[in-house]
Amino acid sequence: MDGLMVRQFEAGRRFVGRLPHGRDILAAIESFCRKQSISCGVFSMIGAVSSATIGAYDQGQQVYVTVKKDAPFEILHCGGNISTRDGEPFVHAHIVLADMDGNVTGGHLFSDTILFAGEIDIQELLGPPLERVHDENTGLKLWDGL
Repeated sequence: MDGLMVRQFEAGRRFVGRLPHGRDILAAIESFCRKQSISCGVFSMIGAVSSATIGAYDQGQQVYVTVKKDAPFEILHCGGNISTRDGEPFVHAHIVLADMDGNVTGGHLFSDTILFAGEIDIQELLGPPLERVHDENTGLKLWDGL
């Protein structure tokens, strides 16, 4: 795969569990990762939120545009990765949500997205952690050292 920058990892511990009601999704996952010393991994989750903050990256202006939705939604899928930023666990996630009428929305997951109920599967990856640093080409914080 020409041009693909990768690093090989070994599978570490695997955690399956329930996220805490009323907490911000990203804060809850990052807190768990700090307590378990997880610096690299992947995860997926399902459940429901009582409110959500989602967004998309404006590539021209190189900023995220966000929208806060104060309504209940079903989480059709939320997935992402765990790496480090400034030496701390950092969760990068995208989410797909459905409202009570079946309308679907989604995007990059931001705080505050408040969990009603959620189940998560976290796969720890063993190896030198991937650190997010500023990328001049995109304006994003991307993985360094690949």
